[in-house]
Amino acid sequence: MVEYHHLQFRRHWRLTDKATYELGQCDAIIQAISNTPLLPQYHQQLLSLSLTKGAQATTAIEGNTLTDEEVGAVAAGQPLPPSKEYQEIEVRNILDAFNELLQEVAADDRVQTITPELLLRFHKMIGKNLGPHFDAVPGQFRRDNRTVGPYRAPNHEDVIPLVQRLCDWLRQEFHYDQGQSFAEAVLQAVITHVYIEWIHPFGDGNGRSGRLVEFYILLRAGNPDIASHILSNFYNETRPEYYRQIDLAYRNRDLTGFIEYAVQGFRDGLLKTLKRIQDNQFAITWQKLIYDRFATKKFTKKGVYARQRALALALPMDRSFSEDEILLLTADLGRTYANLSSRTLRRDLEELAGMDLVVGVESRFRANTVLLRKQVPQRRPPASKFAGS
Repeated sequence: MVEYHHLQFRRHWRLTDKATYELGQCDAIIQAISNTPLLPQYHQQLLSLSLTKGAQATTAIEGNTLTDEEVGAVAAGQPLPPSKEYQEIEVRNILDAFNELLQEVAADDRVQTITPELLLRFHKMIGKNLGPHFDAVPGQFRRDNRTVGPYRAPNHEDVIPLVQRLCDWLRQEFHYDQGQSFAEAVLQAVITHVYIEWIHPFGDGNGRSGRLVEFYILLRAGNPDIASHILSNFYNETRPEYYRQIDLAYRNRDLTGFIEYAVQGFRDGLLKTLKRIQDNQFAITWQKLIYDRFATKKFTKKGVYARQRALALALPMDRSFSEDEILLLTADLGRTYANLSSRTLRRDLEELAGMDLVVGVESRFRANTVLLRKQVPQRRPPASKFAGS
């Protein structure tokens, strides 16, 4: 077998202080996400978003032009126009693969090490039913030589031994069978992805296969299902840098830069997911505060009680509104006040202000969420470890 200078099957990277610090952050953020209970409906909403974003991103990198809305339609089982059928199949294959692996790993707790057979299975998943739009036989290693831009992939007769060598090295280097930390799993996922790109074991679908393996390794290590899209989405959003980092790693025979790039993107994506969850928890707590305030308030008329509480619950927490704009917030609110005078709405807002639930400034009103934010434990933001002096 020919020796390929970039396929070293050894630790040809240095874990920088920055990457080490951010890997620790990733672990802590995942602990926070995993320990935060979500209402079933909201969890399903986040999971659907994660899977559709991941499917859109990993196929977009390869040239699929479906929009977020179209990918959402595919996820909902809605057919696209015939002219986009093959792109629809590409996306559906990824969605089906995600769901199948989520069922195996997260629900059934069935996991395995990375093997040639597993890679073939993943490739078959992504190439299913694509016909001439997939330049490979799904589930088979390539039997010809390939060039991708300036990159000449290893000779086809070397593919099988290289894949076997990769799988053996991953088992020895990352000790999955002996128990690995989440940081080790992130490194394994990122490095495996790059090596699959370099070996280029398939005629088509190598990028999608590599990112599906990355998804699998992270999921196997405990990455939350609602964060399953993060790396694919990051690679797609920073596509020029993604290709540049892979090329630099190839030319320098060093994965240090790509690891630092990927870990930072993973950390930032996890922070966005955690922020989304925290915002939802804040909204739930705010609603609970409204119910609690009304529970202690004495009302003589039940209709007034219900109307004012509905008004408080309808006010979004992130911006202010005029009285006219408030009436357009929801259809129910509009119908409620349609046959009442403007003075009634003003009195209701004044009543809510008296309960500290609404703040009025210059004829505009907003939810008084400052009341709740004051109860959040405060801390002085630490200086960034890597900020300039």
